[in-house]
Amino acid sequence: MNLSFHGAARVVTGSKHLIELNSGTKILLDCGLFQGNPREADELNREWGFDPKEIDYLILSHAHIDHCGLMPKLFADGYRGKVYCTPATFDLAKILMLDSAHIQHQDVFYHNKKRSKRGEQPIEALYDEEDVNLALRHFKLVEYGELHKLNDNLKVLFTDAGHIIGSAAVHLTITEGDKTTQLTFSGDVGRYGDELLRSPEKFPQADYIILESTYGDSLHEDMAIKDQKLLDTIVNTCVKKKGKLIIPAFSVGRTQELVYALNRLDISKALPDIDFFVDSPLSVEATEVMRKHQDELNERFHAFLKKDKEPFNFKRLHYITRIEDSMELNKRKEPCVIISASGMADAGRVKHHIKHVISDERNTILLVGYCEPRSLGGKLMRGYSEVTLFGEPFTVRAEVQTMRSMSAHGDYEDLCEFLSCQNQGMVKQLFLVHGEYDVQETFRSKLLRKGFTDVQIPSLHQSFELK
Repeated sequence: MNLSFHGAARVVTGSKHLIELNSGTKILLDCGLFQGNPREADELNREWGFDPKEIDYLILSHAHIDHCGLMPKLFADGYRGKVYCTPATFDLAKILMLDSAHIQHQDVFYHNKKRSKRGEQPIEALYDEEDVNLALRHFKLVEYGELHKLNDNLKVLFTDAGHIIGSAAVHLTITEGDKTTQLTFSGDVGRYGDELLRSPEKFPQADYIILESTYGDSLHEDMAIKDQKLLDTIVNTCVKKKGKLIIPAFSVGRTQELVYALNRLDISKALPDIDFFVDSPLSVEATEVMRKHQDELNERFHAFLKKDKEPFNFKRLHYITRIEDSMELNKRKEPCVIISASGMADAGRVKHHIKHVISDERNTILLVGYCEPRSLGGKLMRGYSEVTLFGEPFTVRAEVQTMRSMSAHGDYEDLCEFLSCQNQGMVKQLFLVHGEYDVQETFRSKLLRKGFTDVQIPSLHQSFELK
């Protein structure tokens, strides 16, 4: 059996891991977009490292775009097998992939206008809406805890990973001759004690584990202080400085978590008398998916529902979908809070909002999740004094803050808790993916001290023989 890594290898995005059995059967775990530097990401997204036509099964851990966003191109390039995932993952992947196709259409139109002026050949989008719809016709939905038979030698089990609605750790039972191998892919691991989501589930003993490592070298802030820190930032920006608070947030998961936190603060009469905006059509759709699957949320959330049947809404909250209304927000002089995608601030409407506030010290940009180092959010997080927006340089005078307690990724302690159900001596190899290399090296040392005997950090397209 062979295992190779074609994305999220010493970087955080582009999750794609390929298993090839001795029989020739090929299983692809995730099919995500690379994100970050646009030119580098585009090159990576056009090079598979394998032939899509040869893949037999695609198994999807969850619907974030760096895990599902390249699936339409996989179908455009010849894949015709099934896509296995949970029902909530299907609902979210549908809206995210359609949105991605729309963004690509816009970006290619913009870039080709510039290329035409320079006498250069036009470029094509990675995929279009027709490719998305082709992919959607091939989904096969599998519930948590259901051992699903793919063929006589291959079974898959999903357990709740606690990262976003529908997120799953993937467990494969592989039979080759008289030998059975258990392989686990963590997907993205969530946090224990989250306000909305259930904690990651325990999983069967594995021979091989592919583990995400985004925050493998650090600990998040205590979630108990999250609401207070959010409130303090709102008051400081909108009441004391009379400015705007811009919060780049992923449409799936992070936006709903923010709105839920604001709702709790509103119920406690703590919020100042200002307006709050969620400016993202995709966030509106994602919130509806979360409502549809709210039975998957935790007991704390269901207890809250008894007090408030609309947890993702409150009196001064406005959901914005029309582009004209989004543009009006930038003309607004009154203090307000704007939550908008993308979470890394490198695309979408939030980039326009940041352009209008970044050079005014009254305003604040609050980063509430992981940002790829070369993205706009990553540069702001790292204290750049000047950034480029839409080809123009802007001096960063707005206050930039981060709230790591909002992260949907588990930290070092969460990842170790996720692994605690395993007998370390029975794990033959553990592969670290979905992380920056220096973080992974630190995490690798910690895992070796905890008793895991063989911890690998694969490079892009590197292959391992699993004996």
